[in-house]
Amino acid sequence: MGDLTEKMVRGLLHDAGEIEVFLSPRGREKACALSREFSCHVMPDNQAVVDAADIVLIGVRPKQLVELAQQVTLRRDQKLISLASGVSVIELRRLFDIQCCVRAILSYAAEINRATVAIFPADPEAQTLLRSLGNLVVLASETEFELATVSACMNGWFYFLLHDLQHWLVEKGLPPERARALVTSSMEDCAAYARHQDSLSIRDLGQSIATPGTFTAQGLEMLELHQANAAWNAACEVVFDALLTQSGRGDPEAH
Repeated sequence: MGDLTEKMVRGLLHDAGEIEVFLSPRGREKACALSREFSCHVMPDNQAVVDAADIVLIGVRPKQLVELAQQVTLRRDQKLISLASGVSVIELRRLFDIQCCVRAILSYAAEINRATVAIFPADPEAQTLLRSLGNLVVLASETEFELATVSACMNGWFYFLLHDLQHWLVEKGLPPERARALVTSSMEDCAAYARHQDSLSIRDLGQSIATPGTFTAQGLEMLELHQANAAWNAACEVVFDALLTQSGRGDPEAH
């Protein structure tokens, strides 16, 4: 059991109602901690988990999927929810020999039921289960899901942006705890207002703040001078390209 799966289980047990959770012995330390805290069942092996469950949640890395698929046999009436990035629904069906496969991607905020949860394809049972973890977004295609995976990576990058902004404030003399409060709250209120003003583009919202002559505009000019957005675009492109390549849908001429 990895960190993300552990946080997902914690979120589900906090807010998904009466559910029974069966855990793989892999990552025993985390599994035992969850068992003590929430009365989960740590099973002797992966097949025992599959035999006991109605919905099978897989949180292993993509390279470990083949090995796992060889270890377990799922029932035809079971549902598989996979967190493995870059592995298509068709490939999941082939590996595990069942039809009902759903892909999901989320963040560490699942632990506190505040994650963005993207799934494909639409599935009422999976949606009911995962909705408790935060904001649910149902995607219409595999390509949309890969783009959502890039968005999930952005979530990780934001931590480094927040760190750099906090570090600058601390270097200028602000206590670390107040610097952290300022940058995290600024990110939160920006997202909240963008949701509130959903009839306006996010760029238009920014331009309404960075009007000529303001300090915000002065700083924005420096960001544009250094093409700060180019690095973000490049990071998105390299991840999206890698996801398409891993899933077998990339352009061979591009590699």
